[in-house]
Amino acid sequence: MNELGSISPELLVASVMVASTPILLAGLGELVVEKAGVLNLGVEGLMIIGAVCGFAMSVITGSVLAGVLAALVGGALLGLVFAVLTQYLLSNQVATGLATTLFGLGLASLIGKPFIGVRPPEMPRLRVEFLSDLPFIGHVLFSHDPVLYLSLGMTLLIWYFLRHTKKGLILRAVGENHDAAHSIGYKVRQTRILAIMFGGAMAGLGGCYLSLVRVPQWTEGMTAGAGWIALALVVFSSWRPLRVLLGAWLFGGVTVLQLNLQAAGVGIGVAYLSVAPYVVTIIVLVLISANRSQRLLNAPACLGRSYYISS
Repeated sequence: MNELGSISPELLVASVMVASTPILLAGLGELVVEKAGVLNLGVEGLMIIGAVCGFAMSVITGSVLAGVLAALVGGALLGLVFAVLTQYLLSNQVATGLATTLFGLGLASLIGKPFIGVRPPEMPRLRVEFLSDLPFIGHVLFSHDPVLYLSLGMTLLIWYFLRHTKKGLILRAVGENHDAAHSIGYKVRQTRILAIMFGGAMAGLGGCYLSLVRVPQWTEGMTAGAGWIALALVVFSSWRPLRVLLGAWLFGGVTVLQLNLQAAGVGIGVAYLSVAPYVVTIIVLVLISANRSQRLLNAPACLGRSYYISS
């Protein structure tokens, strides 16, 4: 009990919000992609490209904003490569997604070689007058960086876009039945390409957050499976943006808790604690898969199916 008492609840909750941000951003991007009927298993590769592009540009220019923009562009461009392969050349989405991950990991390793051991510029924090000084609440809610608040705003924005806008309705229609959407004049291929690029940009931003805020350094393979957790997060949330946020907090909480338990010297093997986030991910997916009707309740009907127009 004394070991657990050394863990600060205030710091724990604030750390959970930071730890959940990368997978929240990547998960929201993948949700939009899948709502358009495309399955992109390359999220891990998109995140690592965003991490290295953001880190490298921040170090070179001395500007965190330039790094964030570079991460967005890098993720979007790699997403565009995936889009061209799957939407124009009609390559298999699963195989292309896996290839995207492998390509992203290799390219990031090559780009990042000169930046190993380099310290990036610090991400500024947004402090709200008076509110940031409040006990507990001030540190937990009002002392974070702009990207974290952006991730929360994007959660609400994507929810509103999908449910209450015409463009969101079109995107959902494309994901549900691309043939019917085409027959009434919607541009299926264009909609999907834009969704894939948006998902790539969001995953890139999530990777950038890892290398500039969560672990402010560049190391090869630093995403360490975060992209796969983001993919699981979309299924866990039943393709609902607000549930993606809750799921990100859950997985982020498990990650932070195991780190705090290690630091507190709890008598559990380090290996067991380190593997906890991935075990929780597997357990959650097994429980969801056990109830197939619930899992498919909100899944896009054309998810993973190629769209082809015969000439």
